[in-house]
Amino acid sequence: MCRGGIRGCGRGAGPRGGGRAPRGGGGTRAAGSDVVIEWLWELLQEFWVYLQDTYDPVRDTLDIGIVAFGIYWLLLLIRGTRAVQILVGLVVLIGALVASRVFELVTLQLILDSLLAPGVIILVVLFQHDIRRALARMGRGLFRGVSPEQESQIVEEIVRAAQLLSKRRVGGLIVLERDTGLDDQLEAGTPLDAAVAKGLLVSLFLPASPLHDGAVVVQRGRIAMAGAILPLTLRDDLPEGVGTRHRAAVGITEETDAVVVVVSEETGSISLVMGGEITSGLDTPELRGSLAEVLGSDRRDLPDEAGHPGGEEHAVPEEGAEARSAS
Repeated sequence: MCRGGIRGCGRGAGPRGGGRAPRGGGGTRAAGSDVVIEWLWELLQEFWVYLQDTYDPVRDTLDIGIVAFGIYWLLLLIRGTRAVQILVGLVVLIGALVASRVFELVTLQLILDSLLAPGVIILVVLFQHDIRRALARMGRGLFRGVSPEQESQIVEEIVRAAQLLSKRRVGGLIVLERDTGLDDQLEAGTPLDAAVAKGLLVSLFLPASPLHDGAVVVQRGRIAMAGAILPLTLRDDLPEGVGTRHRAAVGITEETDAVVVVVSEETGSISLVMGGEITSGLDTPELRGSLAEVLGSDRRDLPDEAGHPGGEEHAVPEEGAEARSAS
């Protein structure tokens, strides 16, 4: 029986009764942490047993190497595409999904499952152009079925044609097909089948030519089309003064992995366009070097103006000789 009355009994019982509640709450939290730690420990033990039962140095090294190469290859494919922008978001969502399952967050798990279940299909639909461009990078090369020596010579013919067009202030638009086919992107044009030559390229862009307003398309190492109409980009962030030729070059390189050489009719400036980006104000050595770097050609193998190997710049031939060649 308590002799201190209600107040005394309250003080006497309070510390014991009140002391148990905090210890009980802390114990609950500690028990929850112990469950997670125990689960992780059991998972590690099971994984260790699995490794001991299935360990094979050669096979595992090969397996890890293939996976590492696959991840590296995937990162290279999505580099420069919009897929990079959502990669971090996907990692966060997947991490949240794993956490929701570990900690049994049922509502969050249901929401994330509903988001990620159709996610692959949605991503394929939204980023089909980026995926196509990325997959096209797998087999780098400018012209299929063309030797490196022929490719270097073709590049040099294009460089020399651009040099002459620039000097004469004649507009030019030369599209070099790579791995992604261009047939679906070309709305109109005159089919051709001719060797890539400086004189022919220049003559196609002369104002007297009925095909001078369109693009010349080079496929498989040959001029396949002239007067081609290309899709125009819808971007509004291009530099001021960019004309139709540059917008067409950006448009075709947004949809394919093509490389485009543009010569401005107004300024004579030479530009290289790829991946939707314009590099302007190139001189002949810079254009040659850029094409060599982009297309994988060895600059030292590119012939100079006199036909000798090397990237050294030489004087432009006389205009009369060029005119006779163009005609």
